Amino acid sequence: MAASTSSLYASSLLPKSAAKSPSLSCFPRSSLFTPPNSTTNLFSSSPLSLRSSSTTTPPPSAVPSASANATAAALEAQPSPASATPSKSLPFRVGHGFDLHRLEPGYPLIIGGINIPHERGCEAHSDGDVLLHCVVDAILGALGLPDIGQIFPDSDPKWKGAPSSVFIREAVRLMHEAGYEIGNLDATLILQRPKLSPHKEAIRANLSELLGADPAVVNLKAKTHEKVDSLGENRSIAAHTVVLLMRK
Repeated sequence: MAASTSSLYASSLLPKSAAKSPSLSCFPRSSLFTPPNSTTNLFSSSPLSLRSSSTTTPPPSAVPSASANATAAALEAQPSPASATPSKSLPFRVGHGFDLHRLEPGYPLIIGGINIPHERGCEAHSDGDVLLHCVVDAILGALGLPDIGQIFPDSDPKWKGAPSSVFIREAVRLMHEAGYEIGNLDATLILQRPKLSPHKEAIRANLSELLGADPAVVNLKAKTHEKVDSLGENRSIAAHTVVLLMRK
């Protein structure tokens, strides 16, 4: 494909000023965003289209609705034009992710792909899964790639109500493409209510499956905020994640 087409894909993600910046020179536009092979790509306007890296079935408690399944299938069926080429080949890479969402009545509370019974849920453009969003950012950060908000912008209607499993599978695909796998992952959820003790193992098991990682290397902790600020007043939920990627 002509170089002008490759440039179009690069400029869809990066502003012109950023594309000329020396700090981004480690991601040649021709290698980071290769145009898709299909001329009928439904999502040709997006810098990334998605493809599942796993065909495993999530636990029953994590199975999304029929409409969410249809959305995920439609998004993941598209060939992905993106490639992850870290600026330097290292034996390991470390990434940190953070996310926070408001809790509002009338929304489901989905954490790690598991629907948690609660009177409030995360207000968000997608399904608002604060843990999966946080893990995606940690993996992308370790690879030196743009964050989840740039790759899957909330201004794009195609991500409206999208299951966050779509985002994490794309992050995992980019991780494997770059030649890495999960060394270990440590995540901390911060919320006042509900108590997550009854749900932690289901969340951890589903997260491990989405990552294609041994549950022994995936750790999950939950903390309250001692009734301080929006987190402690049950008006928001937050998560931190640290991930170690190991060279295969």
